Amino acid sequence: MIEPILKGAALLRDIESAAPGPRELAIWWLGQSGFALKSAAGLVYADLYLSEHLTAKYANSPKPHIRMTTAPIRGSEIDNARIVLASHKHSDHLDPGTLPGLFAASPQAKLVLPAALIEHAVGLGLDRDRLLPMCGDDSLEVDGIQISALPAAHPEFEKSPDHGHAFLGFVIDLGGIRVYHSGDTVVYAGLRDRLIALSPHVALLPINGRAGGEGTPPNMNAFEAIALAREAKIPLVIPHHYDMFTFNTADPAKFSQLAEDAGQAAYVLRPGERFTWRV
Repeated sequence: MIEPILKGAALLRDIESAAPGPRELAIWWLGQSGFALKSAAGLVYADLYLSEHLTAKYANSPKPHIRMTTAPIRGSEIDNARIVLASHKHSDHLDPGTLPGLFAASPQAKLVLPAALIEHAVGLGLDRDRLLPMCGDDSLEVDGIQISALPAAHPEFEKSPDHGHAFLGFVIDLGGIRVYHSGDTVVYAGLRDRLIALSPHVALLPINGRAGGEGTPPNMNAFEAIALAREAKIPLVIPHHYDMFTFNTADPAKFSQLAEDAGQAAYVLRPGERFTWRV
């Protein structure tokens, strides 16, 4: 098992004590597509998978979800959350084993999620009044932090007239420092232009491509992630969606080499590690 740099109470203390300067962003990778993002403007958690929910669910299936990385923290240990994002319904992004405990430990927390998933989230035991729906190509403000939702294609769009897109990415504006969290998505026509319009400073992008095999929805791969960042003129790219399940991972060293060859600034985080980026 891959062990986090920090975990449990030590990790929470590190997040709580971090004091980024006016043009600084502190980033922690919490495994899979999960991140904590902190600037002088506030703290945001995104796409947390901090349980063994999927390992238990698929234990006796043809595609067991064998964990590669120890969870750095549990949802029930996170008592400082106010803004949490979930990009779509898959449990490694909207985790039944993480969010109810987090909501109990962080009574001020609110969850930003696709409007199509409100009833699903309520069914997990989450308070409807603490759910903030988004549809894609819209925005909202929570505690002074601006969040813009972008459609995501995993691998196709799922959109309804009433609820908008079921798969989302987010551009989070933390006091003028903008971060694109892709959720799960392939590169689709129009994504680059949406990103250019929102001009993020950092992109958190999946690199697993089609590693999951038949029946597993694909994401962009490392080459496509770097190309997207370059075309959208995003200064820094950080990879995610690898080193969680043995059947669906990617080589971060290959990503780093591709980024270096392309002249794209990139950083590969270790789970539970703090990385500070100055804009």
